[in-house]
Amino acid sequence: MILLQVQQAARYFGADILFENANMDIKDDARIALVGRNGAGKSTLIKMIIDQEVTDAGQIIKHKGMTIGYLAQTTTVSSERSVWEEMSHVFDYLKKMEVQIHTLEAQIADPKNAEDSEKFEKLLTTYDQLSHDFSEQNGYGYESEIRSVLHGFRFFEEDFGRDIRTLSGGQKTRLALAKLLLEKRDLLILDEPTNHLDIETLTWLEGYLKTYTGALLIVSHDRYFLDKIVTEVYDMSHNETTHYNGNYSQFIVKKEANLKQEWKVFEKQQDKIEKLEDFVNKNIVRASTTKRAQSRRKQLEKMDKVGRPEGDEKAPRFSFKSADESGNIVLTVSNAAVGYDNQVLSEPVSIDLHKHQVQAIVGPNGVGKSTLLKSVLGQIPFIRGEAFLGANVHIGYYDQEQNQLTDKNTVLDELWNDHPSTPETDIRSLLGSFLFSGDDVLKRVSNLSGGEKARLALTKLAMNKDNFLIFDEPTNHLDIDSKEVLEKAINNFNGTVLLVSHDRYFINKVAESIIEVSREGSTYYMGDYDYYVDKKEELEAIEAEKLALELASTTALPEAKVTTNYQQNKENQKEQRKLTREIDRLETELIALETQKTKLEEKMSQPDIFSNADKLQELQTDLQTVQIAIETAESNWEEASLALE
Repeated sequence: MILLQVQQAARYFGADILFENANMDIKDDARIALVGRNGAGKSTLIKMIIDQEVTDAGQIIKHKGMTIGYLAQTTTVSSERSVWEEMSHVFDYLKKMEVQIHTLEAQIADPKNAEDSEKFEKLLTTYDQLSHDFSEQNGYGYESEIRSVLHGFRFFEEDFGRDIRTLSGGQKTRLALAKLLLEKRDLLILDEPTNHLDIETLTWLEGYLKTYTGALLIVSHDRYFLDKIVTEVYDMSHNETTHYNGNYSQFIVKKEANLKQEWKVFEKQQDKIEKLEDFVNKNIVRASTTKRAQSRRKQLEKMDKVGRPEGDEKAPRFSFKSADESGNIVLTVSNAAVGYDNQVLSEPVSIDLHKHQVQAIVGPNGVGKSTLLKSVLGQIPFIRGEAFLGANVHIGYYDQEQNQLTDKNTVLDELWNDHPSTPETDIRSLLGSFLFSGDDVLKRVSNLSGGEKARLALTKLAMNKDNFLIFDEPTNHLDIDSKEVLEKAINNFNGTVLLVSHDRYFINKVAESIIEVSREGSTYYMGDYDYYVDKKEELEAIEAEKLALELASTTALPEAKVTTNYQQNKENQKEQRKLTREIDRLETELIALETQKTKLEEKMSQPDIFSNADKLQELQTDLQTVQIAIETAESNWEEASLALE
């Protein structure tokens, strides 16, 4: 069933177009991502859907009686209730039903009502229906559901009685999302829901949303999150929306394939136009060929011209390059205690970082990841231990709070004050590569958006040319295109990188090793984020098997049998993870192959190709090759899927 349709929606600002021809179909079980660069109009379209704004053209049609839940980036809970009272308020209708049920029970138990058989029968019928509805709507389990969701968002029993007014901004945002999930709206619209969430909470949220009974419309820069949740993508670019089936990674593959095909069609037509124009120019004045030239000219005039394909809008382009080499050992921290005011957040913490390595620090919020970076920088002393820098190490630091920027400075002054001998034209050129051009460089830092401040901080890092870069949440405030540019810059950097991030996709792209920080200290993992997750699962399975072994020893089970089961379970889990990754890879490959097949078939049906036997045979051969590849991939997918079952 279609819950909502956006039909040719538009927003104009005078003669300027923010977007037009925006279309979207949302089914009752949809899992949709709305993506696009900052400023493309995503938030405006959402505001139209929730009736905060009206369309300048087109319309938005909603199914009668549908309910919409909306979480904005700045949404928080404002209430004088406690955490538990606010969450249980969602289920007031169930509490009323429960009171009605108890009232009916008392009436049924009253002997006087039994004397009137007709009245008694009505009481029983009403009671049965109400009891059924109460049970169907989780009347007996809603308190457990509240506890489950609160635990998922890192609220525990000791937090349930807390006054909401005493919570931090991040906690209030998490509570707003928790309440929205419990309300179970028909359509849930989430604008950057992963902000303020640590990796553990994100993993829980992904699992919960996969089983959400309503439709989901998500705006997010968290590509890992989108890959896990969505099955459709609407790309908002070039003043319109384009629909793709699949998750985010599959969308990228399809979009690139479509753009390549558009370029081929465009270039082919341009080549034809050039030949026709050349013939006209050479032959229009010759008496013997003027009729043919006129015919070619008419052909040109009637030709339906294909527009020049539009790629992504302008994105920043930058790189990091160190001025000189550091020694082989860059940073050493041994068994340190991280914290402040003598309050230990994590201990023992160790880091062993060598030249040209990229290492990511992960862990739950509040465990001291940013504090660890500041301790390495000497801004907050270790409670115990210290950091040792190697020879010729020069540190560049990206602070997520942007405290290294000066509000009263202009964008130009922010760089020029640090590099007064650098010509203004060189600084303007560098700023231009970070999308600060023209009068943008005269803006005050205090007037910049979060994304602009992030790009300015990255500009300063690029200009300083340090050989050891430390990043604290560098992807915050960056759109997806800017994140991808940052990933390339880090991967091509000739120095060393240490970073804290909750962006799992970003970590996967750049990190060679992971340090997990917890209350119990640090644990080192040699690999990217996916490796870290697999290894953690493996270690947790080992711990679970150890407990099973201990339990087995108390019940006198044969040790050889228990050990065999442990090894077998370990191998099975490893094989399942391998099969899951292979299935994901094959699905992406099949999408790309199907797109290629469709393009070939469309090309073969074109009149100029169909009448050209040689060209048709060449395309037929290509089609057969693609078809064989599809059959092979489908066969491998089926085998992997059956093996996983």
